[in-house]
Amino acid sequence: MKYLTFASKQDMRDPCLGALINETIVDLAELRTWAQGARFIPSEDLPESMIGLIFAGSEAWDYVSKLVRALEGEDPLSLKGAHRKPVGYPMEEVILYPPLPNPESLRDFFAFEGHVRNVYAIRGKEIPAEWYEFPTFYYSNPHAMYGSGSIIPYPQNSQAMDFELEVACVIGKAGRDISPEQALEYIFGFTIFNDWSARDLQRKEMRVGLGPTKSKDFASSIGPWIATPDELEKNSTDRPGVYDLEMRARLNGEEKTRGNWQDIHYSFGDLIAHASRDVFLVPGDIIGSGTVGNGSLLEITNGDGPWLKPGDRVELEIDGLGVLSNQVGAGTGHFRDDT
Repeated sequence: MKYLTFASKQDMRDPCLGALINETIVDLAELRTWAQGARFIPSEDLPESMIGLIFAGSEAWDYVSKLVRALEGEDPLSLKGAHRKPVGYPMEEVILYPPLPNPESLRDFFAFEGHVRNVYAIRGKEIPAEWYEFPTFYYSNPHAMYGSGSIIPYPQNSQAMDFELEVACVIGKAGRDISPEQALEYIFGFTIFNDWSARDLQRKEMRVGLGPTKSKDFASSIGPWIATPDELEKNSTDRPGVYDLEMRARLNGEEKTRGNWQDIHYSFGDLIAHASRDVFLVPGDIIGSGTVGNGSLLEITNGDGPWLKPGDRVELEIDGLGVLSNQVGAGTGHFRDDT
């Protein structure tokens, strides 16, 4: 399933929980009312938000699958639910929120060896031996999340804004001391993740020895949807949470870099095992992979820029996970651009 959070451009009062079905956005609440009347499917509890759905667990997920199967042979764009509200919307008629607008926490790892090597080479250093002992992460801000189409604020006191091409998983059930082999059981789904960075601020923070902090605090974007692991199964590898899927970044329509998810050194199984050591992960936690090799302007320009400027459009694409598109703004970010 490909889950998302959206609003119709005709009614932006409340975000809706939806799914992408054959390039159509389906409102799951309206689908339930249609399925009751047209397919006599009994009504069951269906949360109104992504975080609610994640916490509801497998029974709710199975119920959504039953509702979607009821659409077989139907065009969701022609169907109406209760009060004659549409069941389906074309993509161009909706506004996308972050699929998980309010994650419980946000950990971002440093898991692609290519990226780590490039970053240390810019500093004239080798990868430290400790990096190979265990995966490391920092906490970012779960309250500064943007979705696909949002305008991202340019960070104050910075002239070196950068993008980072990453993938992230969303935790689907609580667990502690999870083994790498068990990790997939705890993953609700995967999404594209852009860990926006202020490189000039970051350099100063890292010299102090505590960070990154404000250089990452201002914005993260995820989306356009969360794909459950079964959506990616045909591209799975022999490592838990690792898939043979191409990753690409474009700046103003020009491809700047590409990589592959399977190049990750530490699998998502490794990341979840490390993150859950001695603590509980809970539904709605987000775990980022860190940047794929050459997945940032920092690496592409050897640390010299040019950096992002207001008006630039960044598109991150991962096969199976769609395209996460954002425009860089000036000052305070905006929910959505008008282009």
